[in-house]
Amino acid sequence: MAKSKVAVLKVKPESILKDTERLCELAGMKQALASGHTTILKDNISWHYPFPGANTTPWQMEGTILALQHAGLTDISCVQNKTVVTNAFKGEDLNHYLPLFRKYDIPVLYNFKESDMKWVEYRPKARMHVLHKIFHDEGIRIPDYFFDKNIVHLPTVKCHIYTTTTGAMKNAFGGLLATKRHYTHSWIHRTLVDLLAIQKEIHSGLFAIMDGTTAGNGPGPRTMIPVVKDYMLASADQVAIDAVAAKMMGFDPMSLEYIKVAHDDGLGVGDPRDIEIVGDDADQVRHESWGFHVGDNGASVVGDLMWFGPMKRFQKLFFHTPLVNAFIFGSEAYHDYYRWPLKDRRTFETWKAETAWGRLFGAYERGEADRVTGGRGAAGAGNGGGRVQSSAE
Repeated sequence: MAKSKVAVLKVKPESILKDTERLCELAGMKQALASGHTTILKDNISWHYPFPGANTTPWQMEGTILALQHAGLTDISCVQNKTVVTNAFKGEDLNHYLPLFRKYDIPVLYNFKESDMKWVEYRPKARMHVLHKIFHDEGIRIPDYFFDKNIVHLPTVKCHIYTTTTGAMKNAFGGLLATKRHYTHSWIHRTLVDLLAIQKEIHSGLFAIMDGTTAGNGPGPRTMIPVVKDYMLASADQVAIDAVAAKMMGFDPMSLEYIKVAHDDGLGVGDPRDIEIVGDDADQVRHESWGFHVGDNGASVVGDLMWFGPMKRFQKLFFHTPLVNAFIFGSEAYHDYYRWPLKDRRTFETWKAETAWGRLFGAYERGEADRVTGGRGAAGAGNGGGRVQSSAE
């Protein structure tokens, strides 16, 4: 298999917008995305609360928009998805995307609103591992809006309780699968491989920009230990960028099922020996190994029992019937009414006060980020007529 390229740069708050544009140039973004096609920004809201390392950062969003515009890819939209544990409207508000969408005239669409897009049955040309079995009765259904458009994924560098690490490949999970996506959890690794195969068929171009300015160690994708690392990554190869991020975190990428299977299927390169790392200090990046580990939290203990343990054979009873609402309530209570007010909000406030990236987040919160990043206050060349909705809708 030919080598893939992943760009990795050390970045700073005061130069983050220029750093992101240079990152995209090094990774070949303009060549990876088709000109004349709409480019979808698919951000990553793992938790609507702004926990460091969990969600697409506002500087990641702004830097990507500017890089696309400077590359002549000015027809840009953003697509949000609904999950049982996160609120998209609350998430885009608390993570400060909405002022950026207004500033750069980016329309926001929601894959759970019929007025924005319809879900249509899709029959993949590629051999599916699991999706055709999981959704045997209703077929594989994806949003009609995604066809023949570029997509840029905006994940973060973090661990995950079910997949060990999560990144570009996992970021397609919310956008391409509807509210019954939890049916796939027992087969999550091969689900991600199937979704990547589908993306390669339906999109006019694929690219990923991953934020590792603050990385997430521990039981992600929400309740983690934030670790400042000052890195950003980008690649047209979704498998390769996930592999490099996994290796930097301290994991063997080819030991992770979703990376290994995607590599074996020829959907990308997962073996670090066959990945070209470009940037200012490629040798240092190759030797990064942060010693991250996943560990457990309340959600993972229940998930391991229900999705992968002895209760797996009863999951249709628990998750394909109204009984699923008990688990949804339990997850919401654990994350939003226990973890956030009693533990994780303090972590967020400490990060915001004591780290350079936290202070930049505060600047975005106050509408003063341009003073730090050197960004321009006025809206740039957008696609005209952008529609931004607020968290109140």
